[in-house]
Amino acid sequence: MPPADRFLTVRRDPHSKEILARGGSPEAHSIIQRAGFVPVVRLHETYHRAPTGFTQDDETRLAIEAVARLRAVDYRVSCDRDFETVRRPARDLPLGASVVHVAERIRAATSTDEAADALTELTAAHDGILAALDEVLTATAEFHEGLGEAADPHIARRLRYLANEPLHIIRTNLSDTRNALADRHAPHPGRSTCTEEVPATERERSAVCACPPPPRTVPAPPPPPVAAGLRR
Repeated sequence: MPPADRFLTVRRDPHSKEILARGGSPEAHSIIQRAGFVPVVRLHETYHRAPTGFTQDDETRLAIEAVARLRAVDYRVSCDRDFETVRRPARDLPLGASVVHVAERIRAATSTDEAADALTELTAAHDGILAALDEVLTATAEFHEGLGEAADPHIARRLRYLANEPLHIIRTNLSDTRNALADRHAPHPGRSTCTEEVPATERERSAVCACPPPPRTVPAPPPPPVAAGLRR
């Protein structure tokens, strides 16, 4: 991580009087959001503010929590005196980390069986990740249906559409991909697990494993000559 991404500021803006958190890496942005801040995305910057409608005490509590969480994972935070804290809360593994682990398993897979096994975590009909996402969209739609403002029924319909159309397409395509991989039972030709064992028949005395050498790259042919233009 670049050193600049380890630095953040959490201060009350002297003009708008809002508490603003600036700087940091995408990981820091996630920590700030989990503390309760709202992201503000601009062309050249993404920063975070406290939610509207909060009292000054609520905003201060939010800022103290953000500073504590950031410093607990070694981010350097410059903040107003009111936001200083010695508390360092333990950080639980976020739910998204388990989903990212599926991607890591697929990147490390050396056969179609291993890739299919990883994709099953997404596509399992009853308790897969995509089935759970369907539940989240539906629950959020139901929540909006009872909020009572004019735009809430439209938001609820939009959420149900996302569950019934785009998410359904993703689930169907990924399930088909997973099932096709499960039927192939083939090693990936570009990936292999190195045993770090040298066979007795190896000719090179310096060899430390039995992996074949990387394929030779053929140099690109030179561009064709450009015809010289006629001079007048």
